[in-house]
Amino acid sequence: MKSNIKAIMHSGVAMALVLSASAVSAEELRFWTTEEQPERLARQEAMAADFAAASGHTVSVIPVSENDLGTRATAAFAAGDLPDVIYHTLQYAAPWAEAGILDTDAATDVVEALGAGTFAPGALEMAAVGGGYASVPVDGWTQMLVYRADLFEAAGLEPPSSYANVLAAVEALHNPPSMYAFVAATKIDENFMSQVLEHVFLANGVSPVGPGGVQALDEAATIEVLEFYKAIAEASPPGDLYWDQSRSLYFSGNAAMIIWSPFILDELAGLRDSAPPTINDDPTSGALAAATGIVTNFSGPSNPGGAAWGDVRYLGITSDASTDAAMEFVEYSMSEGYGATLSIAPEGKFPVRRGTADNPTAFADLWATLDVGVDRRAPLGDLYDAAMIDEIVGGLDVAQRWGVADGQLSAASAIINSQVINRYVREFIDGERDAAATVAALNEAIAAVQ
Repeated sequence: MKSNIKAIMHSGVAMALVLSASAVSAEELRFWTTEEQPERLARQEAMAADFAAASGHTVSVIPVSENDLGTRATAAFAAGDLPDVIYHTLQYAAPWAEAGILDTDAATDVVEALGAGTFAPGALEMAAVGGGYASVPVDGWTQMLVYRADLFEAAGLEPPSSYANVLAAVEALHNPPSMYAFVAATKIDENFMSQVLEHVFLANGVSPVGPGGVQALDEAATIEVLEFYKAIAEASPPGDLYWDQSRSLYFSGNAAMIIWSPFILDELAGLRDSAPPTINDDPTSGALAAATGIVTNFSGPSNPGGAAWGDVRYLGITSDASTDAAMEFVEYSMSEGYGATLSIAPEGKFPVRRGTADNPTAFADLWATLDVGVDRRAPLGDLYDAAMIDEIVGGLDVAQRWGVADGQLSAASAIINSQVINRYVREFIDGERDAAATVAALNEAIAAVQ
């Protein structure tokens, strides 16, 4: 498959790189990456070496801690010493564009050269600024509602793609302690609960921010969210629950539905000894993976189109870059080198660029052949069927986050980080106030977040 993809690309982008490289002098590029684990660094360095061979430009791959990225970029900008390209998270795209750290014209030119139609729309929309793009989307993942497809089929249930379908499954499958219908996130000081709740709110079209900034939650739609979340919490074990219990109970066969990131995919298939499925006596078994289905986009009654919660990463070309060479590097990383880019950690790097104009699924097909796992490795396409692979990748088409479309990501992040939504939802679950009073309390608390 890889050779086929390379053949596709050689006639277009690769040739353009060679011609472009011959017209300018070779540059020495600096590339900051937050993928700093030794194995991942080695793969990036190998890809950079391949690019150097094709273009004549050398690339120094420089690891930067994700926690330090913001302060380091700000300091480097002030000193006029930014690297040429930065691999960064969504949260920096718009603010860095506004501050002048990113060259949005260069990023937009790269997207247009590669073909905007070859990218997942949601990933592009998250980085849209002033008629162009702050950075080039490179990879991402969508949160998944993971469910026992075998139990759903046996009970004649539809996949849990809506509040209504989830609640129907709760009614049919909840039989504690041998089977909990759901394991909902209820530990208020865990970011996991924040992520799950944002997904559930988005599914029903509810956001605490709008074009003008912080806004009151819609009462009727938020009551639907609260009542749904209380129902799945009541179908969960008691206690303060987060990712650990949800994974453990699903892996042991005692939970029918959980919400998790795609980093569960290799563990689910028995490829990681530190987190093995225990549904049977074989911790390396793929039986649970075979019995599992996933939903990335699900809907509430007030938002029939639903939503997926996505985390997208970007390649930003900086204002201090050797622009032409940096653009070539980013184009290469998203075309001939894209397989190497994704192979750094395929289970958490979905292809936001699906293919080319001539082969619209080229990179999605390639991604399914990339090995995942820790103690054992196997291609995702060997572990999960084609329909599930399509669902995993397709979530990025409609991926959303609070505040992104309205240019209010910073305000939304402050609200999320305050954990006031976690706290009031948990208090509603525990019966401290009714739904209408909880909406009023949420609106007051959200408005007070600085």
